[in-house]
Amino acid sequence: MPSIKEIMETMEYGPAPESNTDVKRWLDSHSGGISHFINGKFVAPTGPMTDVINPADDSVIATLAKGTQDDVDAAVKAARAAFSKWSALPGYERAKYLYAIARHVQKRERFLSVLETMDNGKTIRETRDIDIPLVARHFYHHAGWAELLESEYPGFQPVGVCGQVIPWNFPLLMLAWKIAPALAAGNTVVLKPADLTPLTAQAFAEICVDVGLPAGVVNLVHGDGETGSLITGHDDVDKVAFTGSTAVGRMIRKQIAGSGKKLSLELGGKSPFIVFEDADLDAAIEGVVDAVWFNQGEVCCAGTRLIVQEGVAEQFFGKLDARLQKLRIGDPLDKTMDVGAVVSHTQLKRINALVKKGEEEGAVLHQWAAELPKKGSFCAPAFFTGTEPAHTVNETEIFGPIACTMTFRTPSEALEIANHSRYGLSASIWSQNIDRAIEAGAKVKAGIVWINATNLFDAGAAFGGYRESGFGREGAREGLHEYLVATSGKKGKPRSATPLEASVSPNLGKGELPEIDITAKMYIGGKQARADGGQSYNVMGKSGVIGQAALGNRKDVRNAVEAAAKAGGWSGVTAHNRAQILYYLAENMSQRRDEFAALLSASNGSSTKAATAEVEQTIRRCFWYAAQADKFDGAVHATKSKHVTLAMPEAWGVMGIVCPDEVPLLSMMSLILPSVAMGNRAVVIASQAHPLLASRLYQVLETSDVPAGVINLITGERDVLAKTLAEHDEVAALWYCGSNENVKMVEEASIGNLKAVWTDGGFERDWRDDSQGQGREFLRRATQIKTIWLPYGE
Repeated sequence: MPSIKEIMETMEYGPAPESNTDVKRWLDSHSGGISHFINGKFVAPTGPMTDVINPADDSVIATLAKGTQDDVDAAVKAARAAFSKWSALPGYERAKYLYAIARHVQKRERFLSVLETMDNGKTIRETRDIDIPLVARHFYHHAGWAELLESEYPGFQPVGVCGQVIPWNFPLLMLAWKIAPALAAGNTVVLKPADLTPLTAQAFAEICVDVGLPAGVVNLVHGDGETGSLITGHDDVDKVAFTGSTAVGRMIRKQIAGSGKKLSLELGGKSPFIVFEDADLDAAIEGVVDAVWFNQGEVCCAGTRLIVQEGVAEQFFGKLDARLQKLRIGDPLDKTMDVGAVVSHTQLKRINALVKKGEEEGAVLHQWAAELPKKGSFCAPAFFTGTEPAHTVNETEIFGPIACTMTFRTPSEALEIANHSRYGLSASIWSQNIDRAIEAGAKVKAGIVWINATNLFDAGAAFGGYRESGFGREGAREGLHEYLVATSGKKGKPRSATPLEASVSPNLGKGELPEIDITAKMYIGGKQARADGGQSYNVMGKSGVIGQAALGNRKDVRNAVEAAAKAGGWSGVTAHNRAQILYYLAENMSQRRDEFAALLSASNGSSTKAATAEVEQTIRRCFWYAAQADKFDGAVHATKSKHVTLAMPEAWGVMGIVCPDEVPLLSMMSLILPSVAMGNRAVVIASQAHPLLASRLYQVLETSDVPAGVINLITGERDVLAKTLAEHDEVAALWYCGSNENVKMVEEASIGNLKAVWTDGGFERDWRDDSQGQGREFLRRATQIKTIWLPYGE
């Protein structure tokens, strides 16, 4: 052992091990195996057992049961039985349970920290200072939401039984992210922990027993991906929440398509870390340590794409290499360590394969040079220089302590590189020029943006991504929405899946045509457009054929999406200007109310009084959404750190809208208006049975200053066109009002880019009822939340 004098001269760290005696004693008490927790009881493990490995030394620390169909059925049955009583409790009563859980977590912080470190391989500094305190924070925060639910969410109710599947990188924290809001909202839960890291979930179940949580409210079923699939696909689960890989997210989306289950997905990422030349480089270097080497890089929002301005790139990379060599890698229970072990040898093998691929593609690897521990799944931290945007290491989530770097000259180039990804989870931006940083934050395609910071988390700030990083949010008000559904009125009758029998041949028999025939077209990119296939089909009204409508096809949909994509400036127009255009649209519709009413009567046989009332209500709805355009805004969330944490609702971009046949004018406009009011560009499939209303509507759009490409109208066979919309990667969100059978079709077709899909389950909606046909829920569904962390007082 070195003397004090030698230590003072070398400044070498001495060992600072954290005792794990209590945890070992607890593990010994569970030597028979980690069991499921169902209906308030621990179920004795049966069948084959899986070893739970300490990744730091490869030792077996526990064995784990694998949940079967019977186990999942029992857990879901228990959750269903507990739901009625739990959801009926006053919010105050649920809040007391959540508060008690938070207190019990705090009272066992050291135990839980050590247990998490031994199970996962992350350093004790991270579990002690970050993970476990955040677990308590989530239960405290959501105890507050349980208390306030009735007053803050009028018109909403809990979803029901929630099936939740969590990953291994933040085992107890991910559990808290899922369970706390679910319970606060009045739901019950069946959760599958990761099979690699099940131990803190077992300890959590014991805390649930300690606090007297009613049986069946929380149920844990252990196992692998097969067990998880049994939970997410269970017929009696109402809501699925998944955190994990994008590939598995696609499988779940397909598995539950058409089931009516509510779904939220928090998936992979390849997040940009942008360093401008005026940044505090030393602070940015420490930011990289937190962004890439925190938790061994096993973080979905890790800022592993370092994008550095050319003028400081050489200096920055030199500083980064020097800082890299100062990292300490070793026993994660040693409080002096910066980096622990990755979760398993399987994960280590994957990381090493991608590192090798990066070198084969010509990138230069800068790696930690000291010797790794002999035992355990340890990975040397590193970063690449000389990578190109198309290199594998720039496109693939490595999920290890490896970064790749690129350089840029101008801010616009930096954003082009940053947004060159199918993911969109987070971004970190470094600049002393706050105007530049905020501008970049507004333009980067990511659900979370950190300004001069990275990897900040809090229960009071929403977390979730754009694009193939998933949809839905966790934490804050936005996350609670995922566990609530609107209390709707009486459910309408099911819609028919009857395909369009398009009659394109001349009509035999005399029709009552106007003196000059009208050629109804589609409306694409601000212009009237004939159908690509050159066909029109007969439209039937109450007295026979009343005209012909263009018969759209896949090419027409693609043209409309392209036009909508080019109209991106609409999202940047001020809310006030969008409101003015919607008011103008209402004004021009009012000038032609009699014309619309007559066409409605001819189309669906409604009386003149009913048709006029539908037109009047459509005009009123224009006014309502015009009024909301600059009223539906974001919030500043209160978080633990000294930041202004903004929750900004942003437009999806290009939205697909598939309209129903009932009250065709009102329903079509009730879908278009909230979409464009929030800054989206809409590709609209008009009513299959009453398409002439769309061809009449574009004449109003042309005179209402609606920019080209903002609203595109296509007519034809609804579900054929809807499938093309659902499959299109440029469409970011889809609203579908069709049959239940084809709800399944569009949800399955959406998995390509994992677009958010909102349907009404295939049941007719009472569009005349303002509680069903308009409201803030439409506006919320037309936006996605970007959480921006701005330094404030630090």
